[in-house]
Amino acid sequence: MTLVLEIEHLTGVAFAAVGPDSDAPDWPPQPDRVFSALVASWAARGRREDERRALEWLERQDPPEIVASDAVARTAPVSFVPPNDPQTRKSADRSVMPAYRRRQPRRFPAARPTDAVVRLVWGCSVSDGELLSALDALAAATAYIGHSASLTRCRFRDDAGSTDCDRRTSAARRVYPGRLGELERAFADGRRPSPGARIGARPQPAERPPQGVFSPDWLVLEHVDGPMPDIRAAAMVAKAIRDALLDGYGRLGEHGDRIPSVVSGHAADGAPSRDPHLAIVPLAFAGFPHADGQVLGFALVPPRGSGILDDATFRRAVGTLCYDDEDSGRLVLDIASRSADPGPSATGAPFRLRFSPTFEPDRRSLQSWRYRGPAQNYASVTPLVLDRHTKQRGDDLVAEVAASIAAACRNIGLPEPVLVVPDKHSAVDGVVSAWPSGRAPSWTRWRLPPALASRPLTHAVLHFDVPVEGPLILGAGRFLGMGLCLPIGSKEMVR
Repeated sequence: MTLVLEIEHLTGVAFAAVGPDSDAPDWPPQPDRVFSALVASWAARGRREDERRALEWLERQDPPEIVASDAVARTAPVSFVPPNDPQTRKSADRSVMPAYRRRQPRRFPAARPTDAVVRLVWGCSVSDGELLSALDALAAATAYIGHSASLTRCRFRDDAGSTDCDRRTSAARRVYPGRLGELERAFADGRRPSPGARIGARPQPAERPPQGVFSPDWLVLEHVDGPMPDIRAAAMVAKAIRDALLDGYGRLGEHGDRIPSVVSGHAADGAPSRDPHLAIVPLAFAGFPHADGQVLGFALVPPRGSGILDDATFRRAVGTLCYDDEDSGRLVLDIASRSADPGPSATGAPFRLRFSPTFEPDRRSLQSWRYRGPAQNYASVTPLVLDRHTKQRGDDLVAEVAASIAAACRNIGLPEPVLVVPDKHSAVDGVVSAWPSGRAPSWTRWRLPPALASRPLTHAVLHFDVPVEGPLILGAGRFLGMGLCLPIGSKEMVR
């Protein structure tokens, strides 16, 4: 069996150039062009984790053979088209008006094939049905390959190997491990990606961006009912969720050192664990135009490589907390504050919330890719809790806080940022300041568990000299959702 991607050019014409400075049509479409189109579909569909794994699997395969007919190159006369709207700060710029818009010469190379159907044939089969389904979903969402005028209908399928062997040709360009990451970084930086490697040339191995200790694979608890406290109480809700998880283990007869330290945060002797453990972070409507900072759910964020979210006992512990809600048809768990805890709401009252656990949330604010990067610039969504009290004043205080944040980056396995800008206010739309004005009522302050309550808070912008891969969760309160950072300066962040 072989894996086949079937591409039908619906208009009978393929618009694509060999390169940005070439007038020659790119026929047949090369694997790197097709892969880029699949990646674009993946991003447009919300960057699902199962589809990402499918793309990463595909980029590791040997180059496919191409089954395509001959084609006639269509003439490409020069057309004069308007450029994008000018990026201007002037209050009035007449160049945006139709009568004054500039025109730039463009050619649109095209090929008219004898047979409008092209097949890419990999010499392997897909035994994993979920992987094949993910690839086929991406193919079905790929409306064009090359220029947007090249309308296509695509599908993946397993084939017995009889696909027009007499018309098979070798690919001229290929993809390789790390290509998906290259395309992500090029998009985030607003630049055109380089083409794939030519067959016969040894591709340079893609250097993996530095990664922190936290995994981008999350279990999301989507808020479905109950008055959600303000984001300033997020650490208190996170603590209640952690307490509930420990109760879930208790219902299974697991107590003390029988609970994995990656969940409890404690070593076998009961002392705080020095190893990374589960973080619980708020997912707020932030980083978008008109964002208001409302908390839409929480995420259970494990350390990379821990495998705890797939652990059977962990899932059973979560399952003991859940029940089927007949009205919504969803699995639901209740989280309530304990009477001994200070209430996290504006009034100090206790809370009771209902969440629905999911690995694939629909809302963009609940999706982990927003926090993943890779990116060179990050800004805090929840303030960082500094490891110690500050001692300096003025400019020396800024330098002291910046040094503390740089150390927090080292603590999660990242290089130190080359620039840290601490501030009372966040650079992310919709985010609450780190501390209120002097005359503001007490409930406008961030509410933290007693162990963190006396620590100083600050928002910050961090700039690294190379892209780093998140999620970034920094500072002393990182396991309770404080110091959660969002990549900024990326086109995707404002969509």
